[in-house]
This record gives sequence, structure tokens and C-alpha cells, in this order.
Amino acid sequence: MNIKITSDSTCDLGHLAQERNIHILPLQVNLDSEVYHDGVDITPEDIFAFVAKTKILPKTSAPSIGEYEDFFREQLKTADELIHFNISSKSSGSYSFAKQASESFGGKVRVIDSKALSSGQGLLVLKAADLRDAGKTSQEIEEEILKLRDRVNTSFVPDQLDYLHKGGRCSGMTMFVANALKIHPKIVMNDGQLTQGGKYRGHMVRCISQYIDDLKEQYPNYDKTRCFITHSTAERELVEFAIAKVKETFAFDEVIETVAGSIITSHCGKGTLGVLFIYE
Repeated sequence: MNIKITSDSTCDLGHLAQERNIHILPLQVNLDSEVYHDGVDITPEDIFAFVAKTKILPKTSAPSIGEYEDFFREQLKTADELIHFNISSKSSGSYSFAKQASESFGGKVRVIDSKALSSGQGLLVLKAADLRDAGKTSQEIEEEILKLRDRVNTSFVPDQLDYLHKGGRCSGMTMFVANALKIHPKIVMNDGQLTQGGKYRGHMVRCISQYIDDLKEQYPNYDKTRCFITHSTAERELVEFAIAKVKETFAFDEVIETVAGSIITSHCGKGTLGVLFIYE
């Protein structure tokens, strides 16, 4: 059977999607009355410029049921079955819409709630591609992914809290105190929703160093296949430090740098950085 792996653009895989024959459906970003498509005709720099000018966050939206149906129909022209990945159902209506759309295709489309976002979702998408390339059936792939999805470390450390404040995720007082005292929260995905999992104080390099040490202590056993260092256009010095620190601390076969797309950037702001991997 010819199995195709597809995903919402929120997996933030960039060029890896094309390299691994993974097909992407972009979510929408709305800047005032203009509609853009994540990863197609809008960049994180466009988001930063819009927020700086308007002082408000862009609105983001999922494809409609009809758009999912059109996407699945097009992909099935060159595949027998599809396995589609969505951003966490607790963060978006994407999964619900895609699931409803899949019912029109007689079991040929399997839809998976990643319970993650950004490259946390991307880790599962790539794992599905690994299994597809190893000759597994769609049922075997789905079963394996459902076992793994609760073992994905999806976590980030933001540089500033202004976007989280504008999005209603922290109060103005919390943002003021955090910025004044250089406090950076650790944001983690827990059962499909974002929560605070600790905090760090000081310059971002110091915070990221401690964050990586904490991850190693928390997850001593992990899937060594790959790790993502994903950031929303963070300073180059910080990214290079994180890459070197991860390689020194862990033993991943591959450490991949990715830049968060417009959907994720719209909610976390500039300078956020996360180290994401599957643990055992």
C-alpha cells in the first residue's frame, strides 16, 4: 500500500517535509483583513512587524472541514491511504475538523491528534515517516504513534512574555515582574495543553543552560534518533550555544535546528527556544 504522511503546518518541519515526502496543509494567519497561509506567503518577521505596529496579536485559524476534504482528496490521487497529524486538539479546532473530513473517505484517512505543537508534533510526523519507510502498515504506524505521543517532550523557554500577555496567558503584573527580574518561565505541553513547568532567572544563555541540564535529569532515557532545537528567530549566539550544549549533554544521532512558523510565532513571540525529543 502507498501510504502518505500529511500534517498541519504547525509541525514546523520546514525543508524536512519535502525531503521526507511529507505533505503540509497550512493554517491561516489573519493580519487585519488580509489572510495569509503559514509557511506559504507570510514569515515570522511579518508577524513581528504587525504586532509592533498594531500592539495586537494576529488571529490564527484552522482550515475548514471542506478545506480538509479538498486536501485529503488531492493527496489520495497519488496514495492508497493517508495518515494526517494535527496540532493538539486543546489548542485548535484543527483535529475536530480534520476528523470530520476524514469520514468522507471510507477509512482511507487516519487522523491523529498529536497532543503537541511545533516540532513536538514534527517529531511524531517524522517518526511516522520512519515507520512508513520501514514498510509498516497504516494501522501499525498509527498504533505506534499513539503509544509515543505521550512521551514527547514539548517545552520552550520564552525570552519575553509580551506575546503571552497579549494572548491572555499571563497577567500584566506577571509580565512586568518577570521582565524586571529577568524571569523566564518554562512552558511545557502537558496532556495536550500548555502549562508552566518551572522558571529560570537571568540572561537567556544561563536560563537555556539550566533548562537543558534539567531536561537531561528529568529524561535520562530517551530516543536517540533525533532532537529538535526550535526557536522563534532567537539570537544566533543563543541558538549556537543551545546546539553545542545539547550535543555535549545528550547523545542524539541528529540535532536539528528549526525556526517556528507563523502560527507558533504568533503566540510565543520572538526569542523563544525549545529543545524537543521523544523520551522513553
